[in-house]
Amino acid sequence: MQKPCPSSFALYAGLALTLALGILPSLTLAQDTQTIVGDWSGTLNPGAQPKKKIVVHISAAQDGTLSGTIDYPDQDTSGIEITAITYRKSTLHFESTPSLTVYDGTMSEDKTRITGTMKQGALSLDLNLRRTP
Repeated sequence: MQKPCPSSFALYAGLALTLALGILPSLTLAQDTQTIVGDWSGTLNPGAQPKKKIVVHISAAQDGTLSGTIDYPDQDTSGIEITAITYRKSTLHFESTPSLTVYDGTMSEDKTRITGTMKQGALSLDLNLRRTP
């Protein structure tokens, strides 16, 4: 019987380590994204115009990739696609190209609120979102 050579062991160990390090960030990312998944609602206050209710729906694929849509119930508008979305270290960022919307917010420690700012074109408004049941 032939003894495995040390270089084979190093090759297999290196391959296993590479695979493990490639999988672990994905698992961590998937766990982190579960915090943001769900429905979030808030109210935009554009000053002289009527306030607008907004609902943000965020979902995650099995690999942790996020997607979502935006609804404006007061305007009978729903399903506006979020074209880019990230959530890392309690910071949410999303963009919706069709409506030229950009949002940046920070999750509260109790994971029930996101405090942030929504920009639509040149207009920048505070938008605080609360998790909805």
